[in-house]
Amino acid sequence: MGTGKRGLIATAVAVVCAVTVLAAPGTAFAAPAPPAPTTSAAPAPSPGKDLEAVRQKLDRLYRAAARATDEYNAAEEKADQQSEEVVELAGKIVEGKEKLRQLKARAGAAAAAQYRGGGLPPEAHLVLSDDPQDFLDGAGRVRQGHHATKGLLGEVARTQQDLEQYAKDASAQWKKLEAGRKAKAAAQKRIEKQIAQAEKLESELRKEEQQRLAELEKEAAKKAQTAWLDSGVLSEIGAEASAQGKKAVAYATAQIGKPYRWGAEGPKSYDCSGLTSQAWISAGRGIPRTSQEQWKRLRHVDVEDMRPGDLVIYFDDASHVGMYIGDGAIVHAPRPGRDITVAGAGTMPILGVVRPDAG
Repeated sequence: MGTGKRGLIATAVAVVCAVTVLAAPGTAFAAPAPPAPTTSAAPAPSPGKDLEAVRQKLDRLYRAAARATDEYNAAEEKADQQSEEVVELAGKIVEGKEKLRQLKARAGAAAAAQYRGGGLPPEAHLVLSDDPQDFLDGAGRVRQGHHATKGLLGEVARTQQDLEQYAKDASAQWKKLEAGRKAKAAAQKRIEKQIAQAEKLESELRKEEQQRLAELEKEAAKKAQTAWLDSGVLSEIGAEASAQGKKAVAYATAQIGKPYRWGAEGPKSYDCSGLTSQAWISAGRGIPRTSQEQWKRLRHVDVEDMRPGDLVIYFDDASHVGMYIGDGAIVHAPRPGRDITVAGAGTMPILGVVRPDAG
């Protein structure tokens, strides 16, 4: 799902107040004195129009929470990756320090050997030799010794440089990790604030208004689905699911009835992209965690070419996703307060379709 919202509390409260006032019975007015006293009720305002405004307000609040949920999920995914990188770098630092210790020990042993030899460099020992063959053999050993010493010193220097670089990289990753945690916390606050506003708005409606609101939601979804089907798109859709696609659909549909919860990836609850990503993981195909990254990184296909298992991405900000299961329907985790369900694929504005498997 996705992000956005903010100073909507005042507006939401105003809408609720409007609903309460406009839905109240009209006040009776008496005509002035006889001969013909009459009583007339003020014309009742249309509650349907006001509830439609509430429905649209709720839709905006929950969509804003959805966008923030995508931000939260993305920050969480990055934090996991950065934590792994920090752990890997820490391991390299430990290994590098041990390697440096061993190299220094070897260098110390070489220095001690030279000391035991009277402090004379190898060249001096060669000059003092009386045996020509010993001299030639010794010369070869000196060259080898020079190369070994040079190589040892070079390896020590490289190891020290590696350790310095690992330390810098680890420090940079820690900073990114901390920034990611702050972004995650900020997204969480936005999600909770928007959901709280939406829940407050709904709770202040009378029972009959809540029932009518639910009817309006169904009517809006039906109208959108009918318009989508009337375009003739379903007559073009008929491809069969791949083997992996069938497994993904089976997983997703098995979760029907479980509650939506932002940031959740199962097994007891899911958000929209948590459901689709886990469904494809169960089919043996890892895909991006968020609906926005699914839209960016998975292969796009035409709506007319989609098949069961493909993911339908919704809204211009890619803040919602559902899995196509055939016959013009999707399975998806709608929003807070709703359960995973089957819905028409055209009930929301379609941004496009992506295919997780390559087959």
